[in-house]
Amino acid sequence: MSVVESLQKSAVASLTALFGQSFTEKDFQVNQTKPEFEGDYTIVLFSLVKSLKLSPDAIGTKLGDHLVENNPLLFTKYNIISGFLNLTVADAYWMDILSKHHNDESFGKLALNGKKVMVEYSSPNTNKPLHLGHLRNNFLGWSVAEIFKASGYEVIKSCIVNDRGIHICKSMIAWQKWGNGETPESTGTKGDHFVGDYYVKFEQELKRQSVDLIAKENNNDFAHYTEEEKNKVIELSTLKSRLLSDNNDKNKEKIIKLDDDITEIRRSATDIMKEAKQMLFDWEAGKPEVIALWAKMNSWVYSGFDITYKTIGSDFNKTYYESNTYLLGKKIVAEGLQKNVFIKEEDNSVWIDLTADGLDKKIVQRKDGTSVYITQDIGLAQQKYEEYGIDQSIYVIGDEQNYHMKVLKLIAEKLQLPNAENIYHLSYGMVELPTGKMKSREGTVVDADDIVEEMEKVAQEKTEELGKVKDFTAEELAALYHTIGLGALKFFLLRVDPKKKMIFNPEESIDFHGFTGPFIQFNHARIKSILRKSADVNGESIVVSSESSVGNSFLPLEKELVVALEQYPTIVTQACSEMNPSAIAIYVYHIAKTFSSFYTEHSIANAETEEKKQLRLQLAAMTANVIKSGMNLMGVEVPERM
Repeated sequence: MSVVESLQKSAVASLTALFGQSFTEKDFQVNQTKPEFEGDYTIVLFSLVKSLKLSPDAIGTKLGDHLVENNPLLFTKYNIISGFLNLTVADAYWMDILSKHHNDESFGKLALNGKKVMVEYSSPNTNKPLHLGHLRNNFLGWSVAEIFKASGYEVIKSCIVNDRGIHICKSMIAWQKWGNGETPESTGTKGDHFVGDYYVKFEQELKRQSVDLIAKENNNDFAHYTEEEKNKVIELSTLKSRLLSDNNDKNKEKIIKLDDDITEIRRSATDIMKEAKQMLFDWEAGKPEVIALWAKMNSWVYSGFDITYKTIGSDFNKTYYESNTYLLGKKIVAEGLQKNVFIKEEDNSVWIDLTADGLDKKIVQRKDGTSVYITQDIGLAQQKYEEYGIDQSIYVIGDEQNYHMKVLKLIAEKLQLPNAENIYHLSYGMVELPTGKMKSREGTVVDADDIVEEMEKVAQEKTEELGKVKDFTAEELAALYHTIGLGALKFFLLRVDPKKKMIFNPEESIDFHGFTGPFIQFNHARIKSILRKSADVNGESIVVSSESSVGNSFLPLEKELVVALEQYPTIVTQACSEMNPSAIAIYVYHIAKTFSSFYTEHSIANAETEEKKQLRLQLAAMTANVIKSGMNLMGVEVPERM
């Protein structure tokens, strides 16, 4: 039980005893005492005034006296300032925390609670390599899964690979046209990069053909369109002309939307896009040569993905493939029709009307009977539950899919799918570079492999500037640069609240000073060096004895550090409930910064007394363990030396 939980429990007992009323922890708020006031934790009294009909200070005096008198091992004194009861926790309590947990590597982790959670993340397309956006997704999903594990849940890490659809057909068409039989092996190219290059070639040719169609349309030639497409383009173009003639800035967004709609119709009418659509049709029809090419090119991509996942430390317990799941949900659609959840239109398409729920109508099955994305997602949601009996299903998906995920959960609830109410969309903001947004079609996306390689180079440059690794072997240096570079990348992408968009700057992320992974890694390595230097005469690393007498008082910076360390289990629980690894990142940085301040002021090896030395060694050991544990929850390794 944390000191806050003990305080809450004691306060409830004292209030009940003093005033003869029933209270709970929700009736008052507990905060850490502000630095300018004496005390460790503060009870905010204002919420109690109405029910007790006393002034805040009168309540505080009674409560403070009762808490100190009845909990002498926990509280030593109190003070009241403007309705805030500031309590000082006994040094003996903090000594006990150090004694019990300074060598406890499992500190902060809870016992299994019998609940299962599935975290789905990564979800790549097989037409391109993983990119910077995928890195935030992978790091976020992996970290949330580990935080849930530390909080007592059984966790299944899952991935859905988008291995079918028009995107992979684009790469296949391009390879057929311009590949000349080359392979990743023959060109020395990583498989996912190889296939991604052909996707870009397709898009370049598609753009060229689209320009040709614009020229035809300018000459009033619309022969490339169906009658329906032609009428739609003319309608949209006419509306655009009207808006342009208004010369009103308020129309800008509408004009951009009209341009996008026209562009998509035009792209769809190009010869090369028609070829891709035909290939998709042939794939769904099971045409052998198309299936064989699809399997071959996907195998190239998977081999590339495997290398990247190993490099970044991402793993999965279960991988789903869209080629196996795209037919899921059709049975559910039929059942939904019988339950009147869905509506069949005259053209045989199936829809759900969500307008009463503040959304709109959504198609769940095309008129030709084929599935759409939401259909297979519904089916997969049920399959996940049937396979694993999960209590919660977490989807780590970018915020551009917020609407899709609202629809998925709402449909699942209306269909009364098992555990539908526990579908959760962990929405996160996009990652941009200082130069702006990345675009797959133009080939301006930054590959994950390139980012990791660049981070390792920057780590090497920054480390060599410090000049403290001259005794490292070449192999040790390579491992160190990878640890620092990848750690900087992960920490930088995870330190921001997932809901926020962010700009990734490699140079900023790898600074050895400030709110960065390398700063924390450096402080961990420094602590391990301190502990090694305190080794006994046999050269064995010191293990601080729990039986050691460590004195009975703390200096301010010692107290600040142990108070912060004691909060680690609470921070892990908070990060789990919020599904927010940035809470861990902020906390671990605070621990590293607090230790740095403490170590600048107080010597460990040359402490004033042996008792002080032992106390500070315990503080150092517990700090190292908490830093390592917290960083590991984010997938960041901490070196023993650097």
